[in-house]
Amino acid sequence: MQRCVQSWPARPEHVGSARRAASVAALRAGAEAPVQDAVRLAVSEAVSNVIVHGYRQSPEAGDFTVAVEWDLDLLWVTVRDQGCGMRPRMDSPGAGLGLPLIANVTDSFSVTALEEGGTEVCMTFPLRALTAA
Repeated sequence: MQRCVQSWPARPEHVGSARRAASVAALRAGAEAPVQDAVRLAVSEAVSNVIVHGYRQSPEAGDFTVAVEWDLDLLWVTVRDQGCGMRPRMDSPGAGLGLPLIANVTDSFSVTALEEGGTEVCMTFPLRALTAA
C-alpha cells in the first residue's frame, strides 16, 4: 500500500491545493480519468466543509489533512480536521448538498467524530471506472 499525506491551514485558498494533491495521488495510483474527477469533486466538498464548519468556534482556523492511500484496486481518501465537529448550523452559507454529493461520487464514505476533537471523512474509490456492459 502506498500513501501521500499533506496538511494546510483551513482557509479557502487551500481548497485548490488539496484538490490538486489528491488528484496527483490518484493519478500516481493509476486511477482512470472519471475516478480522478470524482476524487477532485469529493475532496473539494469535504475540504469546503472543514473551512465553513470545522473551525467556526475558533478565532483562528486550524489545519486540515488530506491522506490518500491505495493498493491495486482501491483508493482511500481521508480529510481530517481538529475543529469543533459536525453540528447543524442554521446560518450556513451552503445548501447542505456536500455530503450527498460525496455519497454520489464515492464507492463508500463515512463521517466520524474524533474523540480528540474534529471530524474525519473517509472516502473510497475504485481505481477503475465502472463501465456499462
